[in-house]
Amino acid sequence: MAVDPLRLSVPIERDGVLDRVAIEEPLEIRVRGEALAVTMRTPGHDEELALGFLYGEGLITGPAPAGPPPDLEANTVDVDAELSFDPGRRRFYTSSSCGVCGKGALAEVAVHAEPLPPGPRVARALLADLPERLRQPAFEATGGLHATGLFDAGGALLAVREDVGRHNAMDKVVGRALLDGRLPLHGHVLCVSGRLSFYLV
Repeated sequence: MAVDPLRLSVPIERDGVLDRVAIEEPLEIRVRGEALAVTMRTPGHDEELALGFLYGEGLITGPAPAGPPPDLEANTVDVDAELSFDPGRRRFYTSSSCGVCGKGALAEVAVHAEPLPPGPRVARALLADLPERLRQPAFEATGGLHATGLFDAGGALLAVREDVGRHNAMDKVVGRALLDGRLPLHGHVLCVSGRLSFYLV
């Protein structure tokens, strides 16, 4: 479902000039009713964000039902999934600017992933053109959002998500790909609007 870019922002008037400012609100991610994480995000595609976050943290291995719990409709997503491991007392808080916030130790920041085989070969000219193909309507309205786009190896845009946080935009795309059965994303290309930090890679 497409999100209206104007719903992701609010109009602000200052010195006679009308501008739109991106919205940032907290989202509580629950798993089977138990609070697990809070992240600051731009509202929209919250179920994808929750699933992408849990998958990226290695807490789930596949798609799961997700939606707002009946007791609290706004800013909460409950995921009905069996966790891959028990995070214990560890709970996550992340801001929109930090994908490693909420980690309690350096060992938790370490990436645990097997090396991948070589990916698709993409022409340099196509790679250079991907940012132009990355549709960002909310960014155009506000100038204040990041985006992640999922492309096939031929450069066709398959999904794009925007958010105040780069990692949130990425998690939304990963969550969408999880729901669509596209994971792992080998053979695809991700394009992000900002710098590419190690935790995004």
